[in-house]
Order: sequence, then C-alpha cells, then structure tokens
Amino acid sequence: MLTDDQKAFYDLNGYLMVDNVVSADQLRQLQTVTDALIEASRAVSESNEVYDLDKGHSADTPRLTRIKLPHKRDPIYHEVLTRSGVTQVLTDLLGPDTTLITSKLNTKAPGGGAAVEWHQDWAFYPHTNDDLLAFGLLLEDVDVDNGPLMAIPCTHKGPILSHHMNGVFCGAIDPDDPLFERGKAVTLTGKAGSMTVHHARTLHGSAPNVSDRARKILFFELAKADAWPILGANSYIHSLGQRLFWQDLQDRTITGQPCLIPRLENVPVVMPLPPAPDNTSIFKMQQSGGAKSAFAQG
Repeated sequence: MLTDDQKAFYDLNGYLMVDNVVSADQLRQLQTVTDALIEASRAVSESNEVYDLDKGHSADTPRLTRIKLPHKRDPIYHEVLTRSGVTQVLTDLLGPDTTLITSKLNTKAPGGGAAVEWHQDWAFYPHTNDDLLAFGLLLEDVDVDNGPLMAIPCTHKGPILSHHMNGVFCGAIDPDDPLFERGKAVTLTGKAGSMTVHHARTLHGSAPNVSDRARKILFFELAKADAWPILGANSYIHSLGQRLFWQDLQDRTITGQPCLIPRLENVPVVMPLPPAPDNTSIFKMQQSGGAKSAFAQG
C-alpha cells in the first residue's frame, strides 16, 4: 500500500500520515461501536478494566481518556487491524510476521480533555530490537484544536530521554531536558479514516482538547515478531506463566507466525522501574509520578 517514497520518509523521520486506510463501511462501524461504548460509560463511576475516566465524568456528561484494549471489546476493531489497509501498512513496514503489543482508543473529551505528555513508547516496553511502531487511526476529523498527535522528526534514531521523576518511572520526559527540541515538532492532523504511524522511539505527545468535539483515535502498538519484550516492563504478560503466555502470543500474532528466535540488537534500554504510585494508565502514571507538563492547562 505504501509507496517507496512513503517508506523512505518513515525511515528518515520516524513518523508518517497515511490516508484512507479503512473502507467507508469499516469507518462507519468503528464510529457506531465507539459511540455505543462511550454511551455505556454513563453507568460507570470509576475507572475499570474497560474505561479510563477523565475529570468531570458523570452519567450526564461522559468524559473518557481511554477505552482499554478495544480489540477485545468488539470484533470490528480487530477486523481493521487484520483485514484492511492498516494490515497492508503493517506488512510494508514490519514485514510478514507481526505481533500486537497492545491497543487503546483514546477518546479525548471536548473542552479540555487530558493531554498526553511527551514520551517515547520504547521507554515503556523495551524489546530485543526496536522494530516497533504505533498506528493511530482517526475515527473523526482531527485538527489543531482537538489535541492532535505531535511528533518530533528523526528522534527515533536518537537517545532515549529520561522518563523518570522523583525516583520513579513517570512515563514522560522532563520538558526542561536540553535534548527535548519541541520547536521541531510537527502536528499530525487529518480526516477520519486516515492513520498516523510513529516509530516506538519517536518523541511524541498531544495537548488538551480545547475544541467542542471529542478526539477519537484508535491506537495499535505492534512489533516485528522477532522483537521480544524484555522482562521488567509494565505488562500483563509477566503474570501469565509459560503455557498461557504461549496461547496469548498466538492470539496477538496479527500477520504470519510467532518467532521463537529473538533478534538481539544493540538498542538503548533503561528499565521502566520503580513504578509510579499508580501505573494503571499513562494518564495516571504521568500524574502520580509527578511528570512536569509541557502543555498549558486550561
């Protein structure tokens, strides 16, 4: 699906915007199912295994930061990952054998929906090599006012900045870090059905949503099958045991086959430990870990 120029752009810059990666019918299904999940959150009063609630959430005014693991909530989310243009882009960039790390649907509420402070995904889950990326499928049009993803080009080939604060892993960099060059950031806006791509080492973040529209982006984080997670990162897989992990690995194989021979590369690794007081989501991690905000809070 990707042209040679697009592949070269991604390799150089560590990010990409791809238009029209799902069909019109798939997009409509995604929007309908997502709206139904948000509507169902009216009955929820605190964050749980499905929802991360934002400040001000109520039955009258549902406000979410995230729907967790959407690919387990409705088949349409898994379908677009395995049978759409998303799948083709995945194969183009990571090859025929790929594994899902996690999924999430960030539903940044209108009127100040929570920012995601600047970070590198790699800091959360280092692997034996860095053939990892994240897709962000836009379920609604995203413009500069409703908290679009921002990325800093070429940082995927640079250092991993510290994501620690006050002696714990807070899941965000210090905006005063001299290696943080925010002036180089690009803003990734687009129409519904478009998709952002960023390398796991690319510095990225997003400001609060100051518009009157929700910003709904479906994120899939994936790895080439020969990239194996390094023990110590915050993940449910460590509690599964060998037999259940093998079953889970097969469930998370998106294309091709699992790889049992990890490829070891000279990649920078700092373990995301000790954990923040609340590490149940990136939002809670950044807040409880004392991360400094790079964004003006309204």
